[in-house]
Amino acid sequence: MSHFVLIDGFNLLSRAYFATAYGKEAEQLPKNEEGRYINALRVFFAKLTQLENRLGATHMSVAWDGKRADTKRNQDHSFYKAQREDLPAPLIDQYELAVEILHKLKIHQLQVTGYEADDIIGTFTKHYDKGRTYIYSNDRDLFQLLSPNTDQLFMKKKQELHYTLADFEKDYEITPDQWIDVKALLGDPSDNIPGCPGVGEKSALPLIKQYGSVEELYAKLAYLDPLFKRYKKKLEEGEASVKVSKELVTIEKDIKEVMEVSADDTMLPEEKEFHPEVLKTYGIIK
Repeated sequence: MSHFVLIDGFNLLSRAYFATAYGKEAEQLPKNEEGRYINALRVFFAKLTQLENRLGATHMSVAWDGKRADTKRNQDHSFYKAQREDLPAPLIDQYELAVEILHKLKIHQLQVTGYEADDIIGTFTKHYDKGRTYIYSNDRDLFQLLSPNTDQLFMKKKQELHYTLADFEKDYEITPDQWIDVKALLGDPSDNIPGCPGVGEKSALPLIKQYGSVEELYAKLAYLDPLFKRYKKKLEEGEASVKVSKELVTIEKDIKEVMEVSADDTMLPEEKEFHPEVLKTYGIIK
C-alpha cells in the first residue's frame, strides 16, 4: 500500500520561520554561504524527512498557495484575507529557495494559479485512491477532508497529533462535510471570514448537530428550537454573511491541474543518498 504525504507548504514554512525568528532582527537570522536565509528551511526539511520516515511515505507533494490576489476567493470577495500583512522578506526568500531545493531533491510540489494549497490538497485527497493519505497542516479547515483513508497531522499545545476520522467523529459527533457548516457559522478572523456575528463555538456546533447544515437551519429558522431562541435574530441578520462564509471555507476538490498529476509524479525517489549532499550544498545541514 502506498502512503501519500501532503504538505501544506506555507503553513509549515511560515510556522518554522516565526518560531525561529521570534525576537530577532533579519540581520540576526542564519544565512548560508550564498547569503540566503535558512532558519525556516532547516525546520522545514527536517520535518519532511521525519514525516517520510515515520509514516513510511512512498509519495509526497508540497502544495503551495497561489498569489492571494489571483485566487478565485479573493477575486469574488475582495475582503478575503485582506487584513493580512505582506510576508517578511526573509520568509519570501526561503520560500523561493525551498522551491529550488525541492526540485533538486525530486520531491513533487505544486502551485496552481487561482487556488490555495487547501484546494490542491483537497483535490488530491478526493482523487488519489492508491492507498493512505496524510495531510500535514495546522489548518483546522482541512478537517473537512478527513476520511477512512485520510488523516491529518497538526500541532496542538506543543504536541503533534495524528488525527483520524474516528478521532474527529468522537470529538465533534458530526461528519467532516458538516465541519464546513460549523465553520460557516463560526467564520475565521485570521482569514477575514465573517461567519454569523454573535454565534460562537458554544452554539455553532450544537446548531449543526441538530439541523445538519446551514441550509436546513435557515429552512427551519421560523420554528427554531427554543434551546437556541437567543440566536434567532442573530441568525436572521447574518444569513447572507453565513452563505458567503460557507462558500469561502469550502475546499475545492476538482482542480484540473491536480487531477492530471499521476501517482508516479508524486513518488519519492528510491535513491535518497544524495539528499544530505544537496542539503549540505545549500547549508541546510552541516
